[in-house]
Amino acid sequence: MIENDTWVTQAWSEHHGFLLDVAYRLLGSYSEAEDTVQEAFTRLLRTDLDPIEDVRAWLVVVVSRLCLDQLRSARVRREAYVGPWFPEPLIHSDEMSDPADIVTMDESVRMALLIVLERMSPAERVVFVLHDVFDFPFEKVAPMVKRSPAACRQLASRARRRINEEAASPRFAIDPQEQRRVVDAFIAACAGGELKALLPLLDPSVVGWADVGGTLAVVNQPNVGRETVAQQVMRFFGDPGTTLTAREINGEPGIVALRNGVVAAVLALTVREHVITRIYAVVDPRKLAQVRRVLETRG
Repeated sequence: MIENDTWVTQAWSEHHGFLLDVAYRLLGSYSEAEDTVQEAFTRLLRTDLDPIEDVRAWLVVVVSRLCLDQLRSARVRREAYVGPWFPEPLIHSDEMSDPADIVTMDESVRMALLIVLERMSPAERVVFVLHDVFDFPFEKVAPMVKRSPAACRQLASRARRRINEEAASPRFAIDPQEQRRVVDAFIAACAGGELKALLPLLDPSVVGWADVGGTLAVVNQPNVGRETVAQQVMRFFGDPGTTLTAREINGEPGIVALRNGVVAAVLALTVREHVITRIYAVVDPRKLAQVRRVLETRG
């Protein structure tokens, strides 16, 4: 058992970060991803190791199946969720003690993309993430979702079409400097309470969504249109008691809102052609735990 423990500890060191990357993209929840990866290693500890030729591949299969079960269960829960369900936003931290606990921040964790993934079927999401993001061949993905390789190809193709239709494709060119400029202008307009300064930053058809924890029916529908969205932004983030700070959210420029020094919301902005086309506000305090932890670590 001691040798088994040592072997699993080595596997944790080598593969934990990769598995966390997979699980977060599949679940959209850092806390659930951590629990899922932990469960996979618990199962590894209880398994006869001799027949396992590729421990990483074995762990990916276990994590993917656990995530698939959770996604199927989550669909039922989220159907009763009032308003949109957004992923847990993440802030990268250089101060985190173990690099294996850090999700890799690249285009595949952008909030806009993760939100599109939330609308897919569980099998569609698993196939797309494993094949298109992590380059697993369809032949290896197929047994995980109990489909044929041909069916998996169709699922991946359908997922790509949906992503491209919603302009959230990870292959869509984004200029981080331009996005940061818009974020800074957004913050300045809110800090000054200047509605007129905010309006030119918004696309005429801008859409604003807020995930407040599934409790308020009033947010069941998005705000649409420049004037409507601007007024709601000023209502919730333009008061003197709120401080907006530019931060990298899921690998791209975003905003953290603080009230009395406490994280109150995270805003992810989609910028196209120099204006904001989407605003995703995560207000549910349960989904802000990682952001709070990182900011507290930074002091």
